Amino acid sequence: MSESYDVIIIGSGPGGYVAAVRSAQLGFKTAIVEREHLGGICLNWGCIPTKALLRSAEIMHYSDHLKDYGLKLEGGKISADTAAVVDRSRKVSLRLNGGVAFLMKKNKVDVIWGEAKLSKPGEIVVSKTAKKPMEPQPPVPKGVKGEGTYTAKHIILATGARPRALPGIEPDGKLIWTYFEAMVPKEMPKSLLVMGSGAIGIEFASFYRTMGADVTVVELLPAVMPVEDAEVSKFAQKQFEKQGMKIILEAKVTKVEKGANSVTAHVEMKDGKVEKITADRMISAVGVQGNIENLGLEALGVKTDRGCVVVDGYGKTNVPGIYAIGDVAGPPMLAHKAEHEGVVCVEKIANFPGVHAIDKLKIPGCTYCNPQVASVGLTEAKAKAEGKDIRVGRFQFAANGKAIALGEDQGFIKTIFDKKTGQLLGAHMVGAEVTELIQGFVVAMNLETTEEELMHTIFPHPTLSEMMKESVLDAYGRALNA
Repeated sequence: MSESYDVIIIGSGPGGYVAAVRSAQLGFKTAIVEREHLGGICLNWGCIPTKALLRSAEIMHYSDHLKDYGLKLEGGKISADTAAVVDRSRKVSLRLNGGVAFLMKKNKVDVIWGEAKLSKPGEIVVSKTAKKPMEPQPPVPKGVKGEGTYTAKHIILATGARPRALPGIEPDGKLIWTYFEAMVPKEMPKSLLVMGSGAIGIEFASFYRTMGADVTVVELLPAVMPVEDAEVSKFAQKQFEKQGMKIILEAKVTKVEKGANSVTAHVEMKDGKVEKITADRMISAVGVQGNIENLGLEALGVKTDRGCVVVDGYGKTNVPGIYAIGDVAGPPMLAHKAEHEGVVCVEKIANFPGVHAIDKLKIPGCTYCNPQVASVGLTEAKAKAEGKDIRVGRFQFAANGKAIALGEDQGFIKTIFDKKTGQLLGAHMVGAEVTELIQGFVVAMNLETTEEELMHTIFPHPTLSEMMKESVLDAYGRALNA
């Protein structure tokens, strides 16, 4: 006999567990299937543990600049204890993993442990989880269900994504790493080659450079962090290079030779010449791909495209009763996007009042390198490409009192407005703590705030947030502190 639910979610990452909580809140009998670890990749091997690592690197950075703050350390230079840095990161994830288990119990969501496969519309079969390479894993929560057949009127796929591998340059976990291995190094490499300069690649490049490694980044496109505004990308690159990072643009790794304890990459430059670069380790950060395999999607006719499930703005697939959210539903592959998709999907199923499709232009992006980068909406280039008549404002960290007091006076905030309507089209930031500032502009965009309303908003002093208002004022020739 199969056990029946209203909603079953496959995958307990940020999208899945949030969808489960909201489903239970709306009165649905809910279950969630997980094969590895509650909280998914983000909590266990992605967003959270990388931020813990980067916090250690940030403290290391400040310790190397104590004299800039009028401080001194007796007894020599601070060094990194690699094992302790990694252990702290893993403990942060384990704590939050337990938090997800608590939320499931609190909201009376059944946890089913194993690998799920759609057997027919409205039915899944859960089998025993195969052993995964990234051991050890958090303990299986007590009281969970296991192998068997389960039915539900609504089945939500939240299976996430995994690192993409290039043919011939596949990660081996020893010399060529994905972000999994990069998070748990047994020792700090003295040199590192990073293939790809998106958020994952740049964050690890920033971490390892701060921890003392010689870092080289190879990027296929003409700019680092190519999705960001061109000015932000150029500024960030200069800061990375000042820190000693080597960046090679419009180049690609065509071949890798493995040594006993090093790799030699053949890097083809823009002019066609090939340069050999040897490093202790290499990180492959060339993107991720959705986990759509072995779910039974083909047999049921669920439409996919380029490794992701095709959905509408509410997570619906082309097959009634089957939905997809998060990374498996396509870009942007961000945890906060997945969470919101989960809520929207479940509320649409429940016909909850006021639910509306996600506007992807209002999803912020954050990169936690040094300096931090954050953005939302259109870049200047995209706004112009759409034929919009725009006003652009900028404000430098060097003119902000709080930034100067913090010793973080490098960076800027850029805002883009529609000249005719005053609509905020985009905001782009690079500098200290901008990942905490960007949400102010996200709220403004969601409220359809105009430049006039932002100008009339009082920002506290002294704060970094004052630069947000100054950037708006600058777009209209009214900046007060520049």
